[in-house]
Order: sequence, then C-alpha cells, then structure tokens
Amino acid sequence: MKLHDLHPAAGSRKPSRRVGRGHGSGRGKTAGRGTKGQKSRAGGNLPAWFEGGQTPLHVRTPKLHGFRNRGRVEYAPLNIGRLSELEKGTLVTPDVLAHAGLIHDTKLPVKILGVGDAPAGVTIHAHGFSRSALDKLSAAGSSVQVLTWPDNAPVDPEAEARAEEAAAKRTKGRKAKGRRAAMARAGTGPAEPVAVEDDEPETDAEAEVQGDGEAETAAAESDTESES
Repeated sequence: MKLHDLHPAAGSRKPSRRVGRGHGSGRGKTAGRGTKGQKSRAGGNLPAWFEGGQTPLHVRTPKLHGFRNRGRVEYAPLNIGRLSELEKGTLVTPDVLAHAGLIHDTKLPVKILGVGDAPAGVTIHAHGFSRSALDKLSAAGSSVQVLTWPDNAPVDPEAEARAEEAAAKRTKGRKAKGRRAAMARAGTGPAEPVAVEDDEPETDAEAEVQGDGEAETAAAESDTESES
C-alpha cells in the first residue's frame, strides 16, 4: 500500500455537475437557472424566510410578552352582594350556587369576593375567600368553610396551619444549610470555640480536695524554710 494507491470508496464521491457547456448537455445557456429574474443572476440568492416583500411569518406571528404564572388558579368569582338576601341559617355550597344560576362555569373552583353587603347568619362553603369577604362575613355573623378542589372536601384550618409552619421550618433549615456551605467554601466560617480552663471547683467535694492540696503545699514550703 502506497500513498498513490489510496482512493475513496467507489460511489462515495460524485463529481459536481458541469453546467453552461452547451445545450447538448441539457444544462447549457441558462445553466438550469431559468430565464431572467433575480435568482438567475450571480449573488441573487434570497434568505429562506423571504416571502417576496410581504410581512414574513416570523414578524406577523404574535409574541407572548410578560410573565405567565404556571401555578395560577383560575376561579369562578362571586360577590357576596348577590347573597345578601339569603335567610339566616341557609347553607350555601357550590352546587347550590350552580343550581341557582349564580355561577355558570361549574368546572372551576368558586371564590367569594367582598363586593357588596354580606348576608347575616349563613354558612358558605367555597374553595376560596378574599380577605374583604372574610372580614364582612365575620362582622355579619356568618361562617365560612374552605373546600379542596376538585374533591370539595372541607379543609382543616389547624392542619393547614401546621403544614405551613412545617414548610417554613424546612425552608429555613435549607437556607441555613446553604449559608453554612457557602461560608465553608469561602473559608469564612465561624471560629471554633476555644476551651478555657476553669480553676474554680464545680462541687463541694472538689473544693475540699483543692483546699487539702493547698494546705499540704503550704506546710511543705514552711518546712523547707525552717531547715534553711
């Protein structure tokens, strides 16, 4: 095997078509470009998005600007003013509201808003309440019950508060752990505590032993001075 024996595999390299070499070849004269026009000239290539001068697709397509909250919950709103004529002791549920025609989209959770006068002495079950609605209902002597969606099960406020508190503790712990890790990487962590020797006795027994030792030391020093 020598260098002049090396060649590509058969059929892997196809020679380019030779155009403009006479009309007998079928690619002569206009060389396959057609007659006249921008694309028949040298340098007449157009970008793929060009549409002849009209507004191109990527310009006339509407753009999504701003922020869209993926966790947003869409509610079927209802103002408490539409319930102001209810009698005392009435139980209001999403099914009752749908049957009365007060809400039209039954596929969405119901949220009570605080526009209007609150009914007195009624019980309202809904999936959400605005702050103003809660204040007005509480002042009117009405009670509320928050429901889950889509189960329509009652929510325990104490259990929900405990869950929120536990979540806050977990978040606080993760933040503290992250700060400690960052300080350790930067080498700016808190200094280790240095043990300080304490000569004071902690208990009465230690104090008595320490006193006997001091007395023996003083007696030995006095004997040494008398001998000298």
